[in-house]
Amino acid sequence: MLNNKGYCSPKSREIVLKAAKDLHYTPTHAARSLKSKKTNKVLMCVPDICNPFYFKMIKGVNDILEEHDYFMLLCYTRHSTRQELKLIQVLNERYGDGMILISFDFNEKIISSVRDCPLPIVLTNKYDNEKMLDNFDYVYVDDRKGMYLATAHLIDQGHKDIALISGSRSEQVGRERTDGYSCALRDTGIPVDESYMVESDYTREGGYNSMKKLLSRKKRMSAVVCSNDLAAIGCMEACYESHVNIPDDIAIVSMDNTDYCTCTRSALSSIDMQQEELGRTAASLLMERINEGRKRKKTIRLEPELVVRNSSHKALS
Repeated sequence: MLNNKGYCSPKSREIVLKAAKDLHYTPTHAARSLKSKKTNKVLMCVPDICNPFYFKMIKGVNDILEEHDYFMLLCYTRHSTRQELKLIQVLNERYGDGMILISFDFNEKIISSVRDCPLPIVLTNKYDNEKMLDNFDYVYVDDRKGMYLATAHLIDQGHKDIALISGSRSEQVGRERTDGYSCALRDTGIPVDESYMVESDYTREGGYNSMKKLLSRKKRMSAVVCSNDLAAIGCMEACYESHVNIPDDIAIVSMDNTDYCTCTRSALSSIDMQQEELGRTAASLLMERINEGRKRKKTIRLEPELVVRNSSHKALS
């Protein structure tokens, strides 16, 4: 009666609806879920809720979910494999109908757990040991190419002594971005110098401390590629504190192209990693699995784009 199904006399219906209104009755979502076997919720797992990289991705996901009357449950994984595994188990317990999983490192434990999950999951990067019959999708922006473009841009500007502030090379994203940097150097005959390479943690503080290390060394670089915009902002702060001018003394290029790039003293050149489209595509793939029952695996690659601003220009002769 309350959901307009089945026959009921107008008088009886009026009595029931008045009672429901007087008692402030609303149908429970849990009861509906039991009947429909759907929660109309999707888990979105994010490693760092303070990183602006994810803001547009979250918007992209939410835009698509709203079109399908779905809600997002935002889950903070703290950059932790253990927490990611825990949330996959939460999905197994039917807290949602599917998951979008963002990780810095789709390692063997994560992929094994994803393969064992009966509910749909979409990853936001490639992974090792890919199988054609895998029961999940992935969409990604090529990290190697992104870092290659950033480094090649500095080389085109005449820089040869180019440092790298990367993420941890023990993780997938850190390795891929370091590979892109190294390939760009090798392709133009510039030796890869390990003394120019510093590992950081994608934070402003990490970028600041890493740049301080580089500036303290006798061997001075003319340019730096940073793993992301937050690290680049910290890098810039270290330069200004040491009276190093950007871009005249040191040119800087970053990854992510967040809104922060235009808020720095010297507007930051950065690689656009298509965050909003990444989110929209991941959510669309997930909805195909949930609503249409698609079984065939899909993989989608998005292209990074260089956005040049004031922080990088031709090396001074």
